[in-house]
Amino acid sequence: MVGVMTAERAQSGISSVIAVLRRRHWLPVTVGYVAALIVVAVIYARVGPDVQARILAGTSTNLDNLRHGRLGTLLSSAFVIGDTDSTITNVPLLACLLALVELRFGALRAIWTFLAGHIGATLLVAVGLWVGIGMHWLPSSIGDSEDVGISYGVMTLFGSLVVLVPKGRRIPWAAVWLVIAVKGVVDIRDFTSVGHLLSYLIGTGIGVLMIARGRYAERRMSWFDPVPLVAASALAVSFLLN
Repeated sequence: MVGVMTAERAQSGISSVIAVLRRRHWLPVTVGYVAALIVVAVIYARVGPDVQARILAGTSTNLDNLRHGRLGTLLSSAFVIGDTDSTITNVPLLACLLALVELRFGALRAIWTFLAGHIGATLLVAVGLWVGIGMHWLPSSIGDSEDVGISYGVMTLFGSLVVLVPKGRRIPWAAVWLVIAVKGVVDIRDFTSVGHLLSYLIGTGIGVLMIARGRYAERRMSWFDPVPLVAASALAVSFLLN
């Protein structure tokens, strides 16, 4: 009897996931973004070092590009990872995270949450670098540093998942990840780690705002959610501590 009930519950859960996938049109944001990352990664891997350097220089959201009005880098930088090994490991984990957010909160919220963190953290870091260079706390050469990738957007999406955590565990969950992010800043001591901390805070703020508005206050994780959540946690750790 227990086995029958378990099988029926599993079948019901699978049916629910299939229904959600159909309703979301097979996750257009997740599929589209992952496909774009793969295409760019393949092109990047096939060109020579000189072209790769030009791609990184032209898409990087470093201070020099932003000061010269190259604001298109705020978007283009999110499509360039710049390292084949990182692409192979990070893109599948990103797909799990983005799919979880898109399934639970919708395509538009997934997009603007990602962009809020990717662009917001980038601009905050740029302001910090500008002040640091102007005050001679940092070398001027740091303004031309490479700054591309998905990590700021990823950390924002991850921070917003506080909505899915049961009510009594939200503060411990958010605090643990905040400590990890701060540890990354202390250990690594570069502007990227600061960007990871800022983007995580932006994402957590978005999650708290959703909870405050009440729409997702009672949202609970389904039986399927822990799978992409574990993958998302692994990706977050890799960004925060490396």
